[in-house]
Amino acid sequence: MSASLAQSQPMETIGSPWLWGLSIGILLVLLVTDFAVTRRPHEVSMREAVGWSVFYLALPVLFGAWLWLAFSGDQAMEFVTGFVVEKSLSVDNLFVFMLLLAAFAVPAEVQQRVLLYGIVGALVLRGIFIAAGAALLQAGTWAFLVFGAVLFASAIKILHQAVTGRELGGDDASNLRSVRLLRKLMPVTDDYRGTRLTVREHGKRALTPLTVVVVAVFATDVVFAVDSVPAVYGITEDPYLVFITNAFALLGLRALYFVLHTVLAKLAHLNHGLALILAFIGVKLVLHWAHGIWPQVPEIPTPISLATIVGILAVVTVTSLRAHRRHQQPTQSGVDHAR
Repeated sequence: MSASLAQSQPMETIGSPWLWGLSIGILLVLLVTDFAVTRRPHEVSMREAVGWSVFYLALPVLFGAWLWLAFSGDQAMEFVTGFVVEKSLSVDNLFVFMLLLAAFAVPAEVQQRVLLYGIVGALVLRGIFIAAGAALLQAGTWAFLVFGAVLFASAIKILHQAVTGRELGGDDASNLRSVRLLRKLMPVTDDYRGTRLTVREHGKRALTPLTVVVVAVFATDVVFAVDSVPAVYGITEDPYLVFITNAFALLGLRALYFVLHTVLAKLAHLNHGLALILAFIGVKLVLHWAHGIWPQVPEIPTPISLATIVGILAVVTVTSLRAHRRHQQPTQSGVDHAR
């Protein structure tokens, strides 16, 4: 397909106005419910976290089954593949959230409120980036090359961080430009005040540390939006499916964080896997662009993409757990020897 032909044809989508309206309405209801749950500060129990995680994992399963029955297996497969990619990137997002919460010493009882603010910010940013991506695709097939370049750059960055061990830690969090600017604009209290973002002290309005953490989370959301939106556009060109996969992947993060809190530290090779996944989708995008110009160039089918992504995630999970056990063995041996 030539660039001019792609530009003249409207983008195919299953997202009718009523489906968009219904989906956004349900999303808002779920977010309001989450805010109601987190209105009273409390430490999240494992039972509560697992219950909400199962609920939010059941939703995309039911939605995928509905897509299969209402439309076709192709849309359902694209949705499932996109969801797996976005959920994988969201787990990496959770790891950064974990570092930020530790860096700012966020009390356990208000951590889920910070996570919820981060999810809302991520949803808004994804919506903006999805609309921008759709506009680029309407402009011509060259947009696939742009998305591919973004993913290759992201893969190199993530792999470099994984190899060098450079992650967003406490010092980086406090030195974020947005955080430094916020501290200059308004005074910040020394302690947290529940879920309040601002308080009045000595006759003046002051921010609480919770506001500073939320701003830091929003700043990292921008980075993850740049990675995730081109990645899912590499799976499907349907803006509705791109949006709904992002929404489903983000909705359950608040509860999933508390389920995976202890596991995240053990996934030492997760970033290696994410770098490979982003590079793989980048190749898929470039091949898709080339196929539109030279039909003899093969494309990567969605089932093969799904199998490759799941395979990469399975391998890095196994290697991470093995590496963690090897790291623990010398420590355990030292304890036994001391005894």
